Amino acid sequence: MKWVAITVAFVGLILLGITLLPVTPSSASVEKESSQTLDIAKQQSRQNQQVRGAYLTRAGNCMGCHTAKGGPPYAGGHILATAIGSFITPNITPDEETGIGRWSEQEFWLALHDGMARDGRPLYPAFPYTDYTKITREDSDAIFAYLQSLPRVEQRTPPSQIRFPFNLRPLLYAWRALYFTKGVYQHEAAKSDEWNRGAYLVQGLGHCNACHTTRNPLGASQGNVLGGGQIMGSNWYAPSLTSLQEASSSDWPIEDIVQLLTTGLSSRAVATGPMGDVVSQSLQHLTEADAQAMATYLKSLPESAPYSRGMAPELTGEVDKQFRRGGKIYETYCQDCHGNFGQGAPGAYPALAGNRGVTLASPINAIRSILNGGYAPVTASNPRPYGMPPFAQVLRDEEIALVSSYIRNAWGNRGSLITEVQVDRSRKGLQ
Repeated sequence: MKWVAITVAFVGLILLGITLLPVTPSSASVEKESSQTLDIAKQQSRQNQQVRGAYLTRAGNCMGCHTAKGGPPYAGGHILATAIGSFITPNITPDEETGIGRWSEQEFWLALHDGMARDGRPLYPAFPYTDYTKITREDSDAIFAYLQSLPRVEQRTPPSQIRFPFNLRPLLYAWRALYFTKGVYQHEAAKSDEWNRGAYLVQGLGHCNACHTTRNPLGASQGNVLGGGQIMGSNWYAPSLTSLQEASSSDWPIEDIVQLLTTGLSSRAVATGPMGDVVSQSLQHLTEADAQAMATYLKSLPESAPYSRGMAPELTGEVDKQFRRGGKIYETYCQDCHGNFGQGAPGAYPALAGNRGVTLASPINAIRSILNGGYAPVTASNPRPYGMPPFAQVLRDEEIALVSSYIRNAWGNRGSLITEVQVDRSRKGLQ
């Protein structure tokens, strides 16, 4: 019995020891849990990258060019008319056959940074890789991740129609040698982080230079950076951001610049035409910090030499008669909104007195605004903006020339007279 008791006790101790020993999971179980944790971390990182990419894609207004009017977002088909032909923007949804579904991060980066197509051919600078080259690889990858997350749209776009000899792609190598310098934006140590962020957005992702700089017949930027120019593919003039006679904001408070960028409305200006679209589709979605950074950079731009506004007329004789006729047209069609002294109505109708947009050297914006009307951009803060009706069917070319000339020379404004020929060309969509 004694040995039986000892044996039972010994077995009990063994069982108790087994119970108290820690259970060591198998290596397969450990690997599975580690793999799951890693997958979750990767998935979260990917989602964060896509969220950032969505913001950057909006900040760069990619949808503005890669969406046809009334078409699916990012599916291409938008026509961009230039001096050398018409470019049809491509589908950048992740469709494998008609979009960029088969592209890699590296191939996307080479398009933005180097201006090279997936097959290694050089791209035409209608795609503003001359600006996008400043974008960091991290931001490029985030944009690509977001585009790859979009719904696939099967939409094949027709080929661009480029005139001879510009359709000979080997000529692009000569163009690139003359006009293209690739390189990510370099931080300026002497400037603040905010200024550098603003410079990065304006010079790179925002590609402001693509519109606000004059281009030569070969499509290359010339003259002062952001010094104003005719917008490629549009008969609108993008005013100089460095001239106080045009759209320089160097004498504005920062908060007014931020307000114009994010709402399209300020006490000093209203964004209309293509710029109104940019505000509505892109700039209104900027973070407060990024809008402030852009404003800081724009305010710091060095002032360029003033542009000639043409010869302002002496209001005598026949010119005075025409001026008075223009005044009568203004009283009939414009005064109720813009005021008898051109003072406008704050937050609703822009002032015309002292309005630099009215007295630009190029009168095309003023003419187009009268012909086609226009609204301030639709934004979250201004979902139903006040607007101006079109007068193309109401006023003859002569009357539009008269009232435009009146506005450009009333209330202290000074600008050259507008002719019927200029109105007729604008009505026909010519520059």
